[in-house]
Amino acid sequence: MASLKELESVQFPEITHTQLVKYAGASGDFNPIHTVEPFAVQAGLGSVIAHGMLVMGFIGETIPRWFENHAIKKFSGRFKGMTKPGEKIVISGHVVEEKEGRLFCTAQAANADGDVKIIAKFEVVKKL
Repeated sequence: MASLKELESVQFPEITHTQLVKYAGASGDFNPIHTVEPFAVQAGLGSVIAHGMLVMGFIGETIPRWFENHAIKKFSGRFKGMTKPGEKIVISGHVVEEKEGRLFCTAQAANADGDVKIIAKFEVVKKL
């Protein structure tokens, strides 16, 4: 689908192992693939991986930079790839359709190499 408008990309700092441990505590997700290196290696992941919802949260944090909070009506995402410590995540977005006073948009989280981690869709009420 063609883009009506490209939204300004936002880059987040490099994901750290400490950040994953803090997120595990905040979210209650203590699956050791996110925090325990030997466990993640034994599971065949090579190293620990970031919580998918941490990366989804980066998109959720970015949308209000583009639109006012009260305008956001829907937000959903699909996980596409794993994120590891050391990666910097860039959130990009597009307005793809305008219909009946609403803007239908997409966003994605990708690393610096362009590997997509999450694809999201969201809907906002157009400012009058």
